[in-house]
Amino acid sequence: MGSNRNQMEFIDYLLKKSKNGMKKLPPIAVIAKDLGLSIPMVREYLAVAKQLGLINIQPRTGISILPYDFSPAISTSLYYAVQSEYAYFEQYSDLRNQIEKAYFIPAAKQLLRNDIQGLLEIVDNALKQLQSNPIRIPHEEHKQFHLNIYKYLDNVFIDGILNTYWDMYELVGLNTYADFSYLEIVWKYHQDIAVAVADNKLSTAYTLLTDHIALLKSREDVQRSSGDATAKNK
Repeated sequence: MGSNRNQMEFIDYLLKKSKNGMKKLPPIAVIAKDLGLSIPMVREYLAVAKQLGLINIQPRTGISILPYDFSPAISTSLYYAVQSEYAYFEQYSDLRNQIEKAYFIPAAKQLLRNDIQGLLEIVDNALKQLQSNPIRIPHEEHKQFHLNIYKYLDNVFIDGILNTYWDMYELVGLNTYADFSYLEIVWKYHQDIAVAVADNKLSTAYTLLTDHIALLKSREDVQRSSGDATAKNK
């Protein structure tokens, strides 16, 4: 209990400094004196705060207070979970899918003409990569297509969940999937979604998104079955 209380006191100390407009924390020795803690304990709390993305520590510039970002708070835990069992990625993927569906129409309504043009350009670039020789997998385009739709929601938790999903997507190897027919179908969905949004047919775009998500779910099932088969053959 004492350790937890000290950690909360450290978080409160960090919040107070931030709310007072400070962009940097004082040296570790000063923090320890202010809080009545040992220097090793302060170092421990600073390490946790850095892991959570609350601060940045540089040898010459000192300890900087960062804007709040939800991604670091979940990425390490999710990495551990996904590395220990693939089913955790499936659960997280389902969470991400439900969030994308729930917020798609409100997000699409906020897109500006330039944003929609950007989605169409992402699709064009991805199709060029698929038609190149050798074929290139447009993973970065896939990521940007989805994230750009939701960029105006102004919800740090949605941003964190969606961004972290793509880190895990790469971790489990879905970004290296090279079945050409699958990729063609995926990008046809993206193209049709972008065109429907451009035409302000958001219900049609939503239906296309849900169909696309169903396709991804079937692919994840194949990925899991392949992984299970590999494990059994070892």
